[in-house]
Amino acid sequence: MSKIINPFLVFSILFISACSSVPKNTSSSCSIFNERYLWYKHAKKTEEKWGTPIYVQLAIIKMESDFDWLAKPARQKIFKVIPFKRPSSSFGYSQAVKGTWEQYKKETGNKFATRTRFKDSVDFIGWYTNKTESILKISKKDTYRQYLAYHEGWGAYKNYKDNQKVIILAKKVEKQADKYKAQLKKCQKRLNKNKYIIF
Repeated sequence: MSKIINPFLVFSILFISACSSVPKNTSSSCSIFNERYLWYKHAKKTEEKWGTPIYVQLAIIKMESDFDWLAKPARQKIFKVIPFKRPSSSFGYSQAVKGTWEQYKKETGNKFATRTRFKDSVDFIGWYTNKTESILKISKKDTYRQYLAYHEGWGAYKNYKDNQKVIILAKKVEKQADKYKAQLKKCQKRLNKNKYIIF
């Protein structure tokens, strides 16, 4: 006797799979948004709400998780072999730590936000970069310094020159943001035409 397949279950599995998988080409903003159009809607809404450019949002996520919704820091190892604890509670697209994520939810009222949802992750980045501009007087368009503050935290930012590793990372993020910005100029007009798609 053959089993009856629940079409809703199949649709749910396919929908979750499509939403959670990593885009095929994470180095191209146009490719990302062609594959995940709703992500464009969310990133654009964040830009309008917080003033953080879409290319800055994408560049931070590219560096932090490479668009892997379940990304976590690699576990430390004892004697280079035995898996130990993770170095931080960073998780999801934005790699936000628990404490800062809870602060974000409290200050924005977005109490059901989750780090595994792209919509919430870009809103978090908008919120964070907005606070960085307010606290440290760093323009939201200054990808290099915004990332330094994102990685180091507002309090430790003043000591970033002592950390050459994070300076190298910030330069990579800045370079990637410039690429995303140039790419968007070629496809954003087309993306904006699809304004009637519901999100």
